[in-house]
Amino acid sequence: MTDPNAIQPSALDQLPDRDPEETAEWQASLDAVAKAAGPHRAAYLMRRTLERAEAGGIALPKLLETDYVNTIPTAAEPSVPGDEEMERKITAWNRWNAAAMVTRGSKYGVGGHIATFASAAWLYETGFNHFFKGKEADGSGDQLYIQGHASPGIYARAFLDGRLDEQHLDNFRQEAGGNGLPSYPHPRRLPWLWEFPTVSMGLGPLSAIYQARFNRYLAARGIKDVSDSHVWAFLGDGEMDEPESTAALALASREGLDNLTFVINCNLQRLDGPVRANFKIVQELEAQFRGAGWNVVKTMWGTAWDELFQLDTTGALVRRLREVPDAQVQTYQTRDAAYIRQDFFGADPALVEMAKLLSDDKILECFHLSRGGHEARKVYAAYKAAVEFKGAPTVVLAQTVKGHTLGEGFASKNANHQMKKLTVDEFKTMRDLLELPISDSAFADGQVPYGHPGADSAEVRYLQERRAALGGPAPARRVHPVAPLPAPAEKAFASFDKGSGSQNVATTMAFVRLIKDLVRDKESGKRWVPIVPDEARTFGMESLFPSLGIYSPKGQTYEPVDRDQLMYYKEAKNGQILNEGITEAGSMADFIAASTAYATHGEPMIPFYIFYSMFGWQRTADQMWQLGDQLGRGFLVGATAGRTTLTGEGLQHADGHSPVIAATNPAALTYDPAFAYEVAAIVKDGLRRMYGEAAPGEDPDVFYYLTVYNEPMPQPAKPSGPGIDEGIVKGLYRFNTAESAGLTPVANAPRIQLLGSGTAIHWTLRAQKLLAEEWGVAADVWSATSWTELRRDALEADAALLRGEERVPFVRQALQGADGPVLAVSDYMRQVPDQIAQWVEQDYSSLGADGFGLSDTREAARRHFGVDAESIVVAALAQLAKRGEVKATAVKEAREKYGL
Repeated sequence: MTDPNAIQPSALDQLPDRDPEETAEWQASLDAVAKAAGPHRAAYLMRRTLERAEAGGIALPKLLETDYVNTIPTAAEPSVPGDEEMERKITAWNRWNAAAMVTRGSKYGVGGHIATFASAAWLYETGFNHFFKGKEADGSGDQLYIQGHASPGIYARAFLDGRLDEQHLDNFRQEAGGNGLPSYPHPRRLPWLWEFPTVSMGLGPLSAIYQARFNRYLAARGIKDVSDSHVWAFLGDGEMDEPESTAALALASREGLDNLTFVINCNLQRLDGPVRANFKIVQELEAQFRGAGWNVVKTMWGTAWDELFQLDTTGALVRRLREVPDAQVQTYQTRDAAYIRQDFFGADPALVEMAKLLSDDKILECFHLSRGGHEARKVYAAYKAAVEFKGAPTVVLAQTVKGHTLGEGFASKNANHQMKKLTVDEFKTMRDLLELPISDSAFADGQVPYGHPGADSAEVRYLQERRAALGGPAPARRVHPVAPLPAPAEKAFASFDKGSGSQNVATTMAFVRLIKDLVRDKESGKRWVPIVPDEARTFGMESLFPSLGIYSPKGQTYEPVDRDQLMYYKEAKNGQILNEGITEAGSMADFIAASTAYATHGEPMIPFYIFYSMFGWQRTADQMWQLGDQLGRGFLVGATAGRTTLTGEGLQHADGHSPVIAATNPAALTYDPAFAYEVAAIVKDGLRRMYGEAAPGEDPDVFYYLTVYNEPMPQPAKPSGPGIDEGIVKGLYRFNTAESAGLTPVANAPRIQLLGSGTAIHWTLRAQKLLAEEWGVAADVWSATSWTELRRDALEADAALLRGEERVPFVRQALQGADGPVLAVSDYMRQVPDQIAQWVEQDYSSLGADGFGLSDTREAARRHFGVDAESIVVAALAQLAKRGEVKATAVKEAREKYGL
């Protein structure tokens, strides 16, 4: 059996020892210290030696954890500029109004959170007074990702500085009547204040990293110098369990994003209890961030602890702090001095002696109140160290108490996240603790009052002066007036109108060719941001590598293996393509940063993110909601789309439902184009709406989702005639009739309307021919470019009718007078085409690829799902047979003939 105490072999054992005698002397010295002074002293010396080696640049593995103390010693803390007492008063007013707002709203049952901001108040106030740059100075200001549950405190500060009034606060979480405040940071709901939506936990930290990275990308490409902008992300320690929270830590350090600071509020509590009940979340996070290459600043203890650390001559206090689990630290917060003396100090004889020197009041001050995140001096020192550190991003781990200053009923209680109100007596206790001049008489009828020192008070003047010096109010979102981007040359789009002749072209290839033309445009070409998650070659985009370059802050420090080829892998500091590797989440974060640059930086950018359609919405739909909430603009492109077009890949790659998920997002305009000229027409209209001149009533703050296919097919010429372009954009137009297709039916032949979308239209066209030649049925074929847009238009018509306005849905207008029943066909589940069923006046039925995908040929897959041309013929005959327009036996005959 292996001795667990034996020294295990390491990588160093495989290195030649040039001086074994010297090595033995070092080892013997360590053994001697451990024997004479104890293992704690030996460990101390080793840690200090490793720290010295790291500081000296000696190549050793990083020390991933430091002691459970502040990174910046008290003696090294800089003085805080400004008036600390004035900032204390401002923070007190903010604490009060945040709690009052949520408590007053609780009688309506709308909810709200008090405890989070109570713990983080100084983390925000120190930043607002000294660090966060506003939008009104030169540049773009800082980007602030505010922790969602802290929103009441941000509203309280906006109330103090005059941007909100009491009516706003009373309408917290009550938006339907207007003049309300959204529950969390929602730019779509409060676009002048909130810049980034963050309450979907984990997306804030991920987006902050890619925002900082996109800032560098803008500067590297010469779009805008944003070197003065800093990205601040305020996060919860519980939030860091979300995989997205830490997914891109290595990217941030690899690219040296020293324009980024994470501030993690380590109040040791998540929503139901301790974050790491039996462990230590701060130490875990420190190791995780240090291991990823970040600079880590721990702000653990307040000044009341200074005396205790000075008494710790043996290191016993530091050792005890390191070993006590978080849940026990939380318990100390709620227990009396006798309990703390016994449980904490009683664990070590040296600590027992230390405790004899401490009064009960001193012990309670340290364990109940004094945390680094609650003191301006400690927080200022951490932030200053963060913004001055170069070469890597910084994380500030600030220990706080959840529910701080809200009273014994709140502080550190497991249930405090769900506690929505304080009693009047608890407010009066809080008032006295915060030293606020609010009289008992102000509590009229048991209602807690809002507090405000006056618009011309010293506190408000100080607050506004500090913000003016830093560039204006924060947080704030600004959309600076920008001239519409000029439309690209018409020839880029018109070239697709003539079709591909005898050449088979996949719509994926058509889209890539269109982009190649558009990025050459002298006016808008540089604003395109191609984003791809390590699948560029799958989508035929490798031709863009040498012409546009792949963005890398280091450029290309190697000779690519394919350098002698025409389409070699080219990285460049000013590269235009963002090739993110295998991360759909990172690619979406890129897209969000680029799609909102028109507001964040006053620079409209045109991102397109192309991905396996199966792995876009299914994996990252939450980020698509974030995109819509942040008012992003651009093109999402689901390539290799559809259930049956990706041959052989099987269940997990077969997308039969992305348009269903996309249809749930109000900001997403979802299109399933069949032909290259449709792709061009949709992109053209998207550029006009989002970046050019939107029509009256059109919302430019939308994004487009286009499905494109990898199946090479003949691309027909664009039909002539009126209404084609309108139909493409609105979602439906007649592609041909039986007559125009050269299929001359017999007189009075039964007629049916076939609606197809995406690649399904090709099987529909084949079915049209079979129906005419083998069954004497005339079929007209329609291209349904967007089932979802047709539905939304119909829903708007229904709403108009309720208002007394007469309006006919576009789908009904388009199909008006069309003879026969309607059969809709899609390569997606039937739920997609069935979106429009209730507004179609004709008899309606549909075919789709419901169920799981499978690995096989396209033909076999389509037969399996019953969407191939022969299946369409049988379904069409069945519809006509119900109406008595063909013999019932025709359906059976067709099934037998086609082997269905």
